[in-house]
Amino acid sequence: MNWKKSFRSIYYDGAPEPADLDLVWAETALLIIDVQNTYLTRPDPSSLSVEERRRYDAWTPFHERMHKTVIPRTRALLDLFRRHGLERLFARIACHTKDGRDRSLSQKMPGWNNLLLPKDEDSSQLAPELAPIGDEIVVTKTTDSALTGTNLRLILHNLGVKNVVCAGIFTDQCVSSTVRSLADESYNVIVVEDCCAAGSDELHRRELEIINMIYCHVVSSAELIAMMGLEHRTEKFVAAPEAAIQTSAQAGEEGVKSGSSKVKQLQGS
Repeated sequence: MNWKKSFRSIYYDGAPEPADLDLVWAETALLIIDVQNTYLTRPDPSSLSVEERRRYDAWTPFHERMHKTVIPRTRALLDLFRRHGLERLFARIACHTKDGRDRSLSQKMPGWNNLLLPKDEDSSQLAPELAPIGDEIVVTKTTDSALTGTNLRLILHNLGVKNVVCAGIFTDQCVSSTVRSLADESYNVIVVEDCCAAGSDELHRRELEIINMIYCHVVSSAELIAMMGLEHRTEKFVAAPEAAIQTSAQAGEEGVKSGSSKVKQLQGS
């Protein structure tokens, strides 16, 4: 893709191409949003009714995209940010109470978005392939926006971050809400297209068209890596101890093994 021309809505049809992005390492952070176990777990299809199986099949493209594209490419980007000592942050949906009484109204509404994810349960944990290590920051929210429902705004300010690279799910919900909140606070926001997903590809692409060039710039992971020079520069912004680098590598191996196991389970179901 060409980020300067792709994902344009009618609002930006014929508009001039944006200027090149200047993503200074010391001012840039990666934010991975809501890649949690609850969204990657699937029931045994043989136990489902006809209607339940129809919905199961409708979600299969999402799960394929997550395991084949979003998680591997987000992991690769995360590893590069770790290698160079750039800031990495994570957001997840989780409530502090067992019955979810502290949730926002949007997470209490009937239907798919009625989320009850107590903070200590396995379902609310971040996927092992993208789990934080060391002192990487995790914010816990009961809102769609990672900015509105947490102290993320203050954290980014204290870190000196001006550019936020967003990845995660769902493109048309928590990713979009977070992007809009960040833009309203005058952060320069970059959304990595192949590190995000929605319930359907149509929803994913449509939302990217809506938010692109207004609230963010949409790029591919390859474009981001190239424009930031993440593969070709060897220095670190912050010197990391050898033990931390080794821990990151070990976590990567464990995450890949865990992800492969999950994929095999899904394929075998």
